[in-house]
Amino acid sequence: MPRWDELWLDTHLATMAPGGTAYGAITDGALAVQGERIAWVGRRADLPDAPDQLASRVTALAGAWLTPGLVDCHTHLVFGGHRAAEFQRRLQGESYESIARQGGGILSTVDATRAASEDQLTTTATARLATLHAEGVTTVEIKSGYGLDLDTELKMLRAARRVADRFPGTVRTTFLGAHAIPREYQGSADDYVESVCRQMLPAVIEAGLAEAVDVFCERIAFTPAQTATVFEAARAAALAVKLHADQLSDSNGAALAARYGALSADHLEYASVEGIQAMAEAGTTAVLLPAASYFTHADRFPPIARFRSAGVPMALATDCNPGSAPATSLVLMLNLACTLFRMTPEEALAGVTRHAARALGLSDRGTLEIGQRADLAVWAIDEPAELSYWIGANPCIGVICGGQRVLTRPASDGATDRPGPV
Repeated sequence: MPRWDELWLDTHLATMAPGGTAYGAITDGALAVQGERIAWVGRRADLPDAPDQLASRVTALAGAWLTPGLVDCHTHLVFGGHRAAEFQRRLQGESYESIARQGGGILSTVDATRAASEDQLTTTATARLATLHAEGVTTVEIKSGYGLDLDTELKMLRAARRVADRFPGTVRTTFLGAHAIPREYQGSADDYVESVCRQMLPAVIEAGLAEAVDVFCERIAFTPAQTATVFEAARAAALAVKLHADQLSDSNGAALAARYGALSADHLEYASVEGIQAMAEAGTTAVLLPAASYFTHADRFPPIARFRSAGVPMALATDCNPGSAPATSLVLMLNLACTLFRMTPEEALAGVTRHAARALGLSDRGTLEIGQRADLAVWAIDEPAELSYWIGANPCIGVICGGQRVLTRPASDGATDRPGPV
């Protein structure tokens, strides 16, 4: 009797397992799935028996590459409206910070999100996620943070969970009530932090709507002391923490995130040497967001060489949001990370696979190894570096979530003319 549900042959594997060959590559490889898990991975020549004796279904991939399913570990997919007018203002010379201080920025999206129905938020976020999914994304994080009141924060998180019900992959939700100070609390930020901790967070926990808590620690948002207050409340509730850190200034965010054992610190353009070392010692992942740097014309990029030297894992994400990163292509982030941040293509791909999974606290995905969740992406490419090389192309021709084929598209829609195998 066959021992596996499916066996994939005539493929090259970018396992992304650390150590060994670049990309953890196995040429002329094979991968088997049993249930939701990877049951065997290696060279085709090392299979223990004839393929049709090993699996109920055998599929030849015509020389395509298999990678782990991509992980978008920092998004704000649920929001109302857009901010195209602010984009024009920035092109005319106004800064993101200046617009925010004048009541634009996050607060303008808060108004639109409060006005939107839960159905509307669910529909628009589902469409954005479908675009990501078509590029091989199988796991995504969705933050709240455009409500800044109890009812709207809960509405956003419920919408995110409804999006998850429509998505064959995995959605992780994060409560970002401390994203900005709402208009009704201007001048009394400490009172708003108290509301986040004593009113909003308990309601989110009671409804079971979040796996983690995030804060925007910045001079236009929340101080380190206020951030610590939110983190203490999250820790008391046994929720993981993440941090928008050191994006516009060195607010000591990297070190603060490390002190609380944060899964990740995100942005980090102004992270200090001391903060980076603290992250390395705490095992906190750096989540880098090149779309925000690109879209806001940033004149300072994250200190990649210092992260690399310190051994801090570097993840990449779209940061999909209406103000600073209206991006729905994680594959494009690979190119931007290489061209703007000077990451290598292998570092970039690790940043949307194993390191992005780590940034969400998910140890069961991100590499092609026995026992890992069988989230896979199939690519019509000749080598993995193409994923960082092409600009605006989508060479993904198949997506498997938990061992189940959920998306197939012709290779002619992508960057090459290799026939679609899935």
